[in-house]
Amino acid sequence: MPMLISLKRGAFALAEDPFTAVGDDQAIPPGDVIVSLARFQTEGEGLLGEGRQVGVRLESDEEVEALAYDLPQIAVVALAFPKFGDGRAYTSARLLRERFHFKGEVRAVGDVLREQAGYMVRCGFDAFEPADGSTVEVWERAAHRFRHVYQRASDGRSAAFEARGG
Repeated sequence: MPMLISLKRGAFALAEDPFTAVGDDQAIPPGDVIVSLARFQTEGEGLLGEGRQVGVRLESDEEVEALAYDLPQIAVVALAFPKFGDGRAYTSARLLRERFHFKGEVRAVGDVLREQAGYMVRCGFDAFEPADGSTVEVWERAAHRFRHVYQRASDGRSAAFEARGG
């Protein structure tokens, strides 16, 4: 089971993951699950009807708009980073938070490295499965590494130009 770091009320902590990630070729186990978008589209109604918490994993080439109707019933959206340099999941996280007002967990999965921490937090991620073995303390330092930011984001921090009065 991968390590899960959670961000709640501004504090990072190691979290117990109640969800089981289930591949498309695996049987659905009891309890809370995270399934692919394709599987959710075919089996989601049944899974939700069983009273369990359901999460959906979106690959970087899948659009969050596909979940728009179901977001109020989904507990977790796991956004995949197939490689460090693929930033499409940042856009998906911002859309979930800003356009769709998703209140559930937005989780970063895949090639998730501490260098991305600050950007992920700014875009609306609140759970992380670090691929680089980062500890909570290292993740916390990385997320707060820069004092100033240069553009607005989901985190509500003021941009540097606003602080200068410009």
